[in-house]
Amino acid sequence: MLRTHTCGELRIEDKGQQVTLCGWVQRLRDKGGVVWIDLRDKYGITQLLFDEGSSPKELVELAKGVGREFVLSASGVVIERLSKNDRLPTGDIEIKVEKLQVLNSSKVPPFIIEDETDGGEELRMKYRYLDLRRGPVRGNLELRHLVNRKTREYLDNNGFTDIETPCLIKSTPEGARDFLVPSRMNPGEFYALPQSPQTFKQLLMVSGFDRYYQIVRCFRDEDLRADRQPEFTQIDCEMSFVEQPDVLQMFEGLVKFLYKEIKGIELDDFPKISFEEAMKRYGSDKPDLRFEMKFVELNDLTQGKGFSVFDSAELVVGINATGCGGYSRKQIDELTDFVKKPQIGAKGLVYLKYNEDGSLKSSVDKFYSGEDLKAWVKAFEAQPGDLILILAGEKSQTRKALSELRLEMGSRLNLRKENEVRALWVVDFPLLEWDEETRRYHAMHHPFTSPKPEDISKLKHDPASVKASAYDMVINGVEVGGGSIRIHDRSLQSAMFDVLGFTKEEAETQFGFLMGAFEFGAPPHGGIAFGFDRLCALFGGQDSIRDFIAFPKNTSGRDVMIDTPSPIDRHQLDELYITSKHIP
Repeated sequence: MLRTHTCGELRIEDKGQQVTLCGWVQRLRDKGGVVWIDLRDKYGITQLLFDEGSSPKELVELAKGVGREFVLSASGVVIERLSKNDRLPTGDIEIKVEKLQVLNSSKVPPFIIEDETDGGEELRMKYRYLDLRRGPVRGNLELRHLVNRKTREYLDNNGFTDIETPCLIKSTPEGARDFLVPSRMNPGEFYALPQSPQTFKQLLMVSGFDRYYQIVRCFRDEDLRADRQPEFTQIDCEMSFVEQPDVLQMFEGLVKFLYKEIKGIELDDFPKISFEEAMKRYGSDKPDLRFEMKFVELNDLTQGKGFSVFDSAELVVGINATGCGGYSRKQIDELTDFVKKPQIGAKGLVYLKYNEDGSLKSSVDKFYSGEDLKAWVKAFEAQPGDLILILAGEKSQTRKALSELRLEMGSRLNLRKENEVRALWVVDFPLLEWDEETRRYHAMHHPFTSPKPEDISKLKHDPASVKASAYDMVINGVEVGGGSIRIHDRSLQSAMFDVLGFTKEEAETQFGFLMGAFEFGAPPHGGIAFGFDRLCALFGGQDSIRDFIAFPKNTSGRDVMIDTPSPIDRHQLDELYITSKHIP
């Protein structure tokens, strides 16, 4: 080994030892006759001392000539520092260097490689290999490793087998867009990169493996945002001979185990709420339960009074912002501007102040009497000093907009505390959703999700009312995982494809291998997939998953470090039998 110790392990107890350290120059301080270098590696920082009074002149001159990010090997003796640094674990000691070797020089880095850097995100992504030297980013990837290791520990201890599934699979039209891979040996035919190992894990259940898991790379060609990447990682799991409560218990146990092992937090049992209740009370199927502020519907109390905005609305609904009755007109105008943003989509905001003196003041006083407003207060169970905020319009859009306003108020009032964890299961999703553009039903989760047993008979004559044996896990308003009990009977799977508008031929072409497997004794089975990157970001207390991925793409799906996607040589395209006017 080139070193005897790392830059993070020496302590005052090591005083007098002869050591050799290797690492990068964090910073250099030249005080003329004395030079100090902070040497950094993955494990920490140790200070090196060069003193003209007791060190060879050429050694001191060599030290003065190094720059930031030079790679050094330094040998010497551990001594006690005169001026200690209690912010460093190694702050009681330094190395009086007797031998220094420059292992490699470095250009001046494009940004400061410290915890607090001056580099913007795009610049740091271009030089990601330098960004990864910074403590916070390195810490994120070490956290990712820990989550990976603890996940495997829990699943291994519960009888799951880690099995790899193919990355070159068959393209299907359902779900997000596939990334396609042309086949040179089969001209004009393509593989797809997997959006999920869904059908393979079901086939493994048919194969009798009973409990499967895989921490697996998946790919979706879709628009990106902070919590989405074109390639991402799932904790993918499946179990045989189970019903929904068995799956929920097993994977609630996984998340409780991770929080205890990684964060030292003991979680209570997760409550379960239906999709319908989540939408009605929070306007979202991933509600943040760290604070209340439930929706209250007001159609009966507001319509028929001559206020056309409310009278024409499909839904009039509001929230009670506790303690905000003292908001100024400027603050309320800010909230109005917030809900009018294009991404929120509301046309306006109605408010009712319940003043500390018991008086009521609303933005629609001319339409509603004092008794009307008192009825609103009663519906919200408001107290003096509260502020009621109301939106109206088409049901789904209004709920979505009010959900965003609820989260905004939660943030403004500091109710979404990072150190508080509130997890829940959302269950009883609709099996299907109607798409006006295609004029057909689509699977809300995927076409292999089983209807709830009591709803199977309604699949043909009343598909809109069928509930799915599906479930999502939500933590602090973030959907971290979702799954379902699967269809394991060929006739039911065929009926599902019929409702989704597949012809017999299309179903056979795309999924005949799976339905064929169901004819050879498929067991009842179900599972779940967790967004691994998202789970890591949640443990790290951050919104973006990018800093928990070693080499992420930007919001345009580009890797600016290696400059990809990029053009392909015409010869390669010819080998793949690809010609197109769209390719330069």
